[in-house]
Amino acid sequence: MNIFSDIVNALPGAVAQGLIWGIMAVGVFITYKILDIADLTVDGSICTGMAVCAVLMTNGVNVWVAMLCSLIAGMLTGLVTGIFHTFMGIPAILAGILTQLILWSVNLKILGGANLALPARTYDVIVTLLRRESSIFILIAFVVVLAALLYWFFGTEFGSAVRATGSNIKMSRAQGINTDFNKIFGLVLSNGIVALSGSLLAQYSGSADINSGRGAIVIGLAAVIIGEAIISKISKNFFIHLIGVVLGGVVYYIVYQVVICLKIDTDFLKMLSALVVAVFLAVPYWKKKYFSKPKQLKKEEAPNA
Repeated sequence: MNIFSDIVNALPGAVAQGLIWGIMAVGVFITYKILDIADLTVDGSICTGMAVCAVLMTNGVNVWVAMLCSLIAGMLTGLVTGIFHTFMGIPAILAGILTQLILWSVNLKILGGANLALPARTYDVIVTLLRRESSIFILIAFVVVLAALLYWFFGTEFGSAVRATGSNIKMSRAQGINTDFNKIFGLVLSNGIVALSGSLLAQYSGSADINSGRGAIVIGLAAVIIGEAIISKISKNFFIHLIGVVLGGVVYYIVYQVVICLKIDTDFLKMLSALVVAVFLAVPYWKKKYFSKPKQLKKEEAPNA
């Protein structure tokens, strides 16, 4: 009974954190599903967003201005990865790792140390652990607005060109689309959203820490995969898919809290997360290899005598 009550009490916090990480997962969705790029920059760019927001707010900058600066800083990190990948010809996964390593040093310099406190009782934050219920409503509004903007953008001619770049890069080039620019733009947009979620996470948790971004890509992938599993059978609408990604983040954190309440060794949480992502990634392959029926070739009709 005590475990059940602990889980119920932890639900609002899990939902709030899940929404924040779900916003981050939307950034992962753009690179992983739309551009078909495995971008590891997010482990660094989410921390950049946290660091920029915390430093600016502790120096008296308005919360909205600080969040805007976090968004721009995140976009710059995506720009670096994009230049590494397109202009320098470095494979996308290695480009993300290089940027992530650079950001470790940059984030340390921004913070001025390993962490920086951002207490809600001292600074005018918009989301906080101290007001979980109101924070949930604010985060839901963020999610709806973000999903609506992305739905509109990817329906435009330019947004369709970005989607085409990820779907078939050779055909896109044949149609005269600047695929390198579209890749850079997608990485910039993705990491801007990731850094924005970082600014919300810093406010909610009351601090920015240099280690906060570790494993962000695993959480993002888990949210994307869980979200697709939830939504794929319901609707193919792009807006609904974006909402599903955020719901995936919420489900992930609810499971995370249940594991904590069940007193399972938290040292294994990262490993369990990685294994869950691995299994979900393998499901389409297993389904195709072991469960799909081979198509029968039609017999050619015999020519008339």
